[in-house]
Amino acid sequence: MRLHHLEVTAFGPFADRVSIDFDALSDAGLFLLSGPTGAGKSSVLDAVCFALYGDVPGDRAAAKRLRSDHAATDVVPRVVLEATLSGRRFRIDRSPAWSRPKKRGTGTTTEQARVVISERRSGDPGAPEWVPLSTRLDETGHLVTRLVGMTLPQFCQVALLPQGRFQAFLRARSEDRHALLQQVFQTARFDRAERWLRDRRVALRRESEAHQRTIADLASRVSEVAGGSPPDDWTTRPASLHDWTVSSVGATDETAAAALVEVGFAAESELVAAGLATAGHELARLHAARDAALRERAALEEAAPSHVERRSRVDAARRAAAVRPLHDLALDAGGAVDRLAEADAAARSRLERLLADHGHDAPLLDQASVADLLRSAAGALTDLARVRPLRAEAAGVSRDLDDARSARESAVAELARVDAALARLPDEIDALDPLLDRARDAVTRTTAIDRELRLAGARVAAARTAASLEDEVASARQLLADATETRLVARESLVEIRELRLDGMAAEIAGKLAVGASCPVCGSAEHPHPAAPAPGAPDEAAERSARRVVDDLEVVVEAHGQQVRGLETQLATALAESGDALETLLAHQVRLDQELTEARADAAALQDLEDQRSVLRAELTSRSAERSGLVASISGHDTTVAVLGARLTDLHTQVAAVAGEHGDLDALTSFHQQVEHLAGRCAELMADLGRAREAAVRTREAADEVALASGFATSADAAAAWLDESRVELLLEEVAQHERDLGRVEEVLADDALARAAESSQPDLGALDQAHRDARERAASARLAHSRLAERARRLTALAVEVDDALVAWEPVRADLDLVADLSSLVEGKHPDNRLQMRLSAYVLAHRLTQVVEAANLRLSTMSDQRYSLVHTGQRGAGEQRGGLSLLVRDDWTGDSRDPATLSGGETFVVSLALALGLADVITQEAGGADLDTLFVDEGFGSLDAETLEDVMDTLDTLRDGGRVVGVVSHVPELQTRIPTQLRVHRGRQGSRVSLRTG
Repeated sequence: MRLHHLEVTAFGPFADRVSIDFDALSDAGLFLLSGPTGAGKSSVLDAVCFALYGDVPGDRAAAKRLRSDHAATDVVPRVVLEATLSGRRFRIDRSPAWSRPKKRGTGTTTEQARVVISERRSGDPGAPEWVPLSTRLDETGHLVTRLVGMTLPQFCQVALLPQGRFQAFLRARSEDRHALLQQVFQTARFDRAERWLRDRRVALRRESEAHQRTIADLASRVSEVAGGSPPDDWTTRPASLHDWTVSSVGATDETAAAALVEVGFAAESELVAAGLATAGHELARLHAARDAALRERAALEEAAPSHVERRSRVDAARRAAAVRPLHDLALDAGGAVDRLAEADAAARSRLERLLADHGHDAPLLDQASVADLLRSAAGALTDLARVRPLRAEAAGVSRDLDDARSARESAVAELARVDAALARLPDEIDALDPLLDRARDAVTRTTAIDRELRLAGARVAAARTAASLEDEVASARQLLADATETRLVARESLVEIRELRLDGMAAEIAGKLAVGASCPVCGSAEHPHPAAPAPGAPDEAAERSARRVVDDLEVVVEAHGQQVRGLETQLATALAESGDALETLLAHQVRLDQELTEARADAAALQDLEDQRSVLRAELTSRSAERSGLVASISGHDTTVAVLGARLTDLHTQVAAVAGEHGDLDALTSFHQQVEHLAGRCAELMADLGRAREAAVRTREAADEVALASGFATSADAAAAWLDESRVELLLEEVAQHERDLGRVEEVLADDALARAAESSQPDLGALDQAHRDARERAASARLAHSRLAERARRLTALAVEVDDALVAWEPVRADLDLVADLSSLVEGKHPDNRLQMRLSAYVLAHRLTQVVEAANLRLSTMSDQRYSLVHTGQRGAGEQRGGLSLLVRDDWTGDSRDPATLSGGETFVVSLALALGLADVITQEAGGADLDTLFVDEGFGSLDAETLEDVMDTLDTLRDGGRVVGVVSHVPELQTRIPTQLRVHRGRQGSRVSLRTG
């Protein structure tokens, strides 16, 4: 990673836009970032972190106040960073979340955080092309973390080394150091390998247990069938389970073979008993058949007379079949004559009644008189046909005349209603004018009241916020007081522990004396009476623990103090924005709300009133036009009534001239039409009746002749003897069945077997059947016993195969589990063969840490005047769960190695700086690691003496050879003379600014 350019606006102490050219600073390789305390030196590093990760390191991130308080309220806070990450040049443009004034009204609104990351692509060097990659916060964060190779806390430890955190990596626990080194050196694949082996071990164990459950279930089923128990050690010796199942199958097969022999004996006995029972039943059947045949022959002989009678009926029916059709025709002809005679009488009666009802004398109705009536009716109908069109036209003209008169009356009534409306509408239009003026005034008042109501709402919200903040301020102040009191107690405890330790310092020094070594106090090599520590006396570790408690409480007090100051600022702002008491503001808001409701109600009526006036004006115009149309319509109706009245009079005159004295022409026409119809019907029936009588006489004579020839006196006798075909067939079947039954019985009685059976007595079927049943039951019991044993043998054989298959399937899983379990235990540091008791990932990182220590010692030796060097040890630290990544500091002057926590402040700075530079060297040399071409060292130089500072600066100066750029953040005057290239931060009332000096 290399920084090129940074632009900061309204961020931290920088109110205006500040630009920093890191390329110009990088030319020197080493530059100084200086300025007075609080000017904003660390804020420059915060801006770099914010641009990359969207957050700032340390406690400043908890405050959530990144926007400059010096900037104007409408200036957007913004950080733009150009940097090369993993060989690609990016521009990251970020803005944090901030509160800006509302564009309308008072108060503020929150602008959400935003980001735009762009990549520089090949193009014109003078005008590079920046291609946007993302505007999402999460995508940008993932991309930057992947390219840099570190998270924000790790980046701050390795690349920034911010204030108070030099010793964090040096004094980190193995677990914390493991997480940092793993991401820096991209060795997560070894952790994944450990997890894979662990997960594979768990999966194989579950699979093996599943196989065991399957085999146990099969063994239980074998035990249930065979009646024995499986061996207890089959889980450790699977072959014993196989042997047990094989022996169980063999024993069951032998038992089934013995049962099969018993089945053969029982089957033979059953066959003998079955033969005897079958012969007995056959003899009994023959006796029963002979008895039945004798009874049936006697019955047939008794039914012989009926058989002869059925034959005679069949013969007569066959002779009558030729006469029956002619007889039916004669009956049909007689029926037709009767029906025609009845219809003729009815038609004559209707015609006579019609003539009598209309006042005409009815003549004797014969063919001649009926013909005269037909001619008279036809002539009358011809005369009446000429009058009908005139009457139809007269009816239509009469209807049109009535419609015209009705339309005129409607038009006259509508004209009266229109005249009334024309007299009413002008007054209604004039009455709307004062209402319109009131509504227009309400519209103007609504806008003013609404504006005042929004202002009142903002003041009420501010007052409520102030009320809420007062409780929060009180709570925060109480927390601050409690934390301050706790810190005071911790300080007193620290002072007490320090005094007790000083009192027992002689015993502490005596505890470090070695035989033959000089006393650091008196110089003697003999120690006859070394001091002994008092019971419970505190040591250096107890003092360090108390010191850490005090330091932690200092951070807590500072955090509570910042919270109190922030809440007090918010409370003051809220009180200023409210301007009055909450109750007064609420009352004013309610009053304005009521006024606004009333004004809106009046204003809402404006459009309705204007619409109402427009409707009335349109109605006035429409009514005027409608009156003119009605006057013209009435005049037209008068003309139509006169014309239609004259035409109706003329038509009535013509009808009277044609119809004469007959007023009801329709009734007269109907009478003549009925006469014509009935007379025609009578003529037709008279002719049909004569023809039907002649046909009936001829048909009856022909039927009698055919009946006499067939042996019957008349056709009626033949009809009585006739039977339908189904009845004849039934009688024939009865005759044939009688003859068949008689022949069958004679045939049965002539059978030799029946004759022989008659010579023998009836058998005892009960005894024979019982003997057969007993033999059958014995055979069935033998077969059932054999079947059960055979089924048991079959089930055992199948289960034995399943057991063998399950054992075969389990074997590779057991082998894989043993292998994976050993390998997983080995890489987790739990296997006896892993003498270091170190995990695989820790082993790999331990090698990397060894490289880091070697690189750090190259500079540490120089910076510590050949006194200190770092030592990597694989031993676990106190309270640590994993080892392999612990560090010790070896004092080459004394030859002792000790915990880095025992170093003084200046020594800690020197060793931590050397370790950080060594880590950066190894990362740069690592092919797959992240490039850290820009490194910042923030403060700590004030703890060094002049000689050590000289050594440290010489070491930093050598970093230019590798192309790395180191920025030293400090206000130590000595450094301002040692480092010519400087970025100075100047503090001011209107915000900080920066200046660049390169020589």
